[in-house]
Amino acid sequence: MTQKIFVAGEWRVGRGDAMVSRFPADGSLNAELNAAGLEDVEEAVEAADAAWRAPAWRDRLPHERAEVLYRVSDLIRSRLEELAALQTRDNGKPLAEARALVASAAGTARYFAAACETLEGELPTQRNADFMTLSQYEPLGVIAAITPWNSPIASEMQKVAPALAGGNAVVLKPAEATPLMALKLGELFEEAGLPKGLLSVLPGRGSVIGEALVRHPKVRKISFTGGTNTGRHLAHVAADKLIGTSLELGGKSPTIICEDADLEQAVKGVAYGIFSSAGQACIAGSRLFIHRSRYDEVMDRLEAIARGLRVGHPETPGVHLGPLINQGHRDSVAAYVDQAREQGGRIRCGGEIPTQGELAAGSFYPPTLIDGLAHDSAVCQEEIFGPVLVALPFDDEDELIGLANDNVYGLAAGIWTSDYRRALRLAGKLEAGTVWINTYKKFSISTPFGGYKESGLGREKGRQGIQAYMQQKSLYLGLDAAPMNWCD
Repeated sequence: MTQKIFVAGEWRVGRGDAMVSRFPADGSLNAELNAAGLEDVEEAVEAADAAWRAPAWRDRLPHERAEVLYRVSDLIRSRLEELAALQTRDNGKPLAEARALVASAAGTARYFAAACETLEGELPTQRNADFMTLSQYEPLGVIAAITPWNSPIASEMQKVAPALAGGNAVVLKPAEATPLMALKLGELFEEAGLPKGLLSVLPGRGSVIGEALVRHPKVRKISFTGGTNTGRHLAHVAADKLIGTSLELGGKSPTIICEDADLEQAVKGVAYGIFSSAGQACIAGSRLFIHRSRYDEVMDRLEAIARGLRVGHPETPGVHLGPLINQGHRDSVAAYVDQAREQGGRIRCGGEIPTQGELAAGSFYPPTLIDGLAHDSAVCQEEIFGPVLVALPFDDEDELIGLANDNVYGLAAGIWTSDYRRALRLAGKLEAGTVWINTYKKFSISTPFGGYKESGLGREKGRQGIQAYMQQKSLYLGLDAAPMNWCD
């Protein structure tokens, strides 16, 4: 049976090329479907433009829009195990991680429902006898939301929920490799009573469907999470159209272990920051800087942890790392490690594609720890997006900050130290949108998230996460009963 796609509130076979969804653990078939076609893009955007303007949504009171998001949140929580299993089939995440992502999506819907109910305008005026002013937030219109394959349901809800809460319509283009969670999200919003046309889900190639979507003249904003090169292209498209963008892009995040850090806490936190999700996270702590006085001890502990991590089938309880998204991406990760080896890097553990047992059938790659490389090497500078950690020693803070900031990315960073004065001093100097101190890869939907430099533009999450999908209008109210005397 061919999986249908969600176009303007209707389920139908896509009018594009045939595509398949495969389980990264063994390559088995998840679903067959037809991608969206250009006609589907046109229909989805036209319906979205009509739907957000219609009184059924535009004039619905904020608490009434919030009710849809509350219902979606409840539906997700009631089906957590079913959705987590689908997430695992979609992109190979271990079930424990998939459950956490599904729960996160439920929380995101609930947060933006509450934020929608309490969204306020402003009274930016001083007392004036002639007039007073106020400003209010209004929807932008049709939002093009383009999401990545590494955390589908969470990334998709972080765009769809605030955009809908702000009164917009959304056309969602999921990653080609992971269409199933986005389509399931379409089902959930439909069940929750979202009016037709406000959400469409169009799987397909980014260069075809994504390109047609963002260039459509009725699309008022592009919200994208993914690679920096694609983000740069989309920024050019947005500039040509004079529309806004939210771009969450790549990362090569530094983590720092100071000489006074609690090493047990630090090494386990660093291991989680890079090896969870098999390193397929934009905020993965992939560059490790260790004070030289603790370098050998830290590396020995990290190596022991990495060797003890369980790589295996993502549906097996207790597995730490599942497969990478596909064999092509696994081979890209392996090529970086081979390059490090050729340049004199020392592979402390990992570094070989599994060729035996059940791992040979999937796109698995082991946790890999490398040192002995110069900081200007490709492995130290470029985003690998896999379970590969490169480590370097440092001697003083000035040297550390210079190295940590010597990268085109600036998404996140981590600091491990017992001295919070030092932690705050270092955090203030790091060029990163998020800095974790004595923890890593923890998130709050109420806290803004985004990057510096080539890691992106704009912020998601937080109360301003709704305002990012709205535009501000200022109103002047005349209070003077007398006519203007300019003509006298």
